[in-house]
Amino acid sequence: MTVTATSVDESDQLPPQTAPTSRAARLVRLVPALAAALSGVLLYVSFPPRTLWWLALPAFAVFGWVLRGRSWKAGLGLGYLFGLGFLLPLLVWTGVEVGPGPWIALAAIEAIFVALVGAGVAVVSRLPAWPVWAAGLWIAGEAARARAPFHGFPWGKIAFGQADGVFLPLAAVGGTPVLGFAVVLCGFGLYEAVRLAVRMRRTRAVRRSAAAVALLSVAVPVVGAVAARPLVSDKAENGTATVAVVQGNVPRAGLDFNAQRRAVLDYHARETERLAAEVKTGKVAQPDFVLWPENSSDIDPFANADARAVIDAAAKAIGVPISVGGVVEKDGKLLNEQILWDPVKGPVDTYDKRQIQPFGEYLPLRSLVGAINENWTSMVRKDFSRGSEPGVFDMDGAKVGLVTCYEAAFDWAVRSEVTDGAQMISVPSNNATFDRSEMTYQQLAMSRVRAVEHSRTVTVPVTSGVSAIIMPDGTITQTTGMFVADSLVQKVPLRSTETPATRLGILPEIALVLVAAGGLGWAIGAGIRGRRATEA
Repeated sequence: MTVTATSVDESDQLPPQTAPTSRAARLVRLVPALAAALSGVLLYVSFPPRTLWWLALPAFAVFGWVLRGRSWKAGLGLGYLFGLGFLLPLLVWTGVEVGPGPWIALAAIEAIFVALVGAGVAVVSRLPAWPVWAAGLWIAGEAARARAPFHGFPWGKIAFGQADGVFLPLAAVGGTPVLGFAVVLCGFGLYEAVRLAVRMRRTRAVRRSAAAVALLSVAVPVVGAVAARPLVSDKAENGTATVAVVQGNVPRAGLDFNAQRRAVLDYHARETERLAAEVKTGKVAQPDFVLWPENSSDIDPFANADARAVIDAAAKAIGVPISVGGVVEKDGKLLNEQILWDPVKGPVDTYDKRQIQPFGEYLPLRSLVGAINENWTSMVRKDFSRGSEPGVFDMDGAKVGLVTCYEAAFDWAVRSEVTDGAQMISVPSNNATFDRSEMTYQQLAMSRVRAVEHSRTVTVPVTSGVSAIIMPDGTITQTTGMFVADSLVQKVPLRSTETPATRLGILPEIALVLVAAGGLGWAIGAGIRGRRATEA
């Protein structure tokens, strides 16, 4: 399929392809493919644990250079190379314990979405204001892979690489879609501005409208981010709460930690009791409640009296409610559950994780996967079931929204807790399976973006680290080390004001998908009209 827009400049046409006459000519033809892959790697480098967020701009600038004026078929291939360059290193942690096969397969499948975006960007790249349509297409691609296959995998959204960037306040305007759109638009606009500047120097023939669009594509996201800063506030609208985040640690990293379930529970109880002793001596402030991580009690306390006694003793020692991460079985269903444990009444409320992890907490295509790798089916012996309701615990008068680990990557899962009344958010997690990989820091950055998106304090209790306390402006005030027992105690603001992003929900994403669809439709229509005119 060839698409030609009515506004195409002849001077922008790619040179006609000629038969290679030398090795040098063949190498020149490989430059776009190499540039696409390397710009994908550059985008990866912009993500945590590095704070080089600004590298996303040249990454998309180079991607725009590679795609502009190409056919959709070339865009498909170049987009796939960009996706592999980005996702292969970004997701390497997925193979820490299960080997390279699943990691490579996941990256290869997710890169298909980027390939389709590349094809679309190539199609719209000759339209007026093409950076706008192209950035919309990127967000449409993110929206698609956040939903399919297997309920989606939004890891690697551009917004999640911007926790340290100047664009971060835009998360409060329209969530991760608007934040990501601004970054991608700025990157494509940067390339367009450079392209037009070079062309003007060469020919002094540049349309003012094209130059204005290029400059606005760079300027509007930056100005918008500055204008959005007042939406980000640490003001305690509903008073404050002194929160304790407990990281008990695990006996050892990797999948083997699951075999040490009792030790993990004992470690978290022991750290809580140590904290209680410090409170009694006045070294640490008395917390209003305590937050334990996901999988802090993989022994079902409803079915195991010994586990129940350990948790009960820890709650009584600290004297305040604890949110305990448990694995429980109810009515034949296996659930990843947060349990609100009162020091007097025992368990009084629960939240069941709703967005469970494919190939980790449940195994899609079990018979097919088992035929390929029997070890995987043995690791995921029984599938977890999904919860159906938001989880907001009333902990000593503070309303704490629970977003369990993997759920932090999903816009809807976090927003639902805030619209259900959460005055702060807790993201209990278990990263012990992934050792000291970048996954921990990528997930921590997500929580920082969520803090700004909804203007809420976010706590991140993790079994093995990094645990953290994050202010509503995305600033990390306390962290633990990795694979140590530790606890964090801090007074944090409670807030009830909803940001525009909270109120609008999915609407900004829908609007940007419509922008993408409009640009694509315009380009395809222009191509059809061009072919008909040629045939006539």
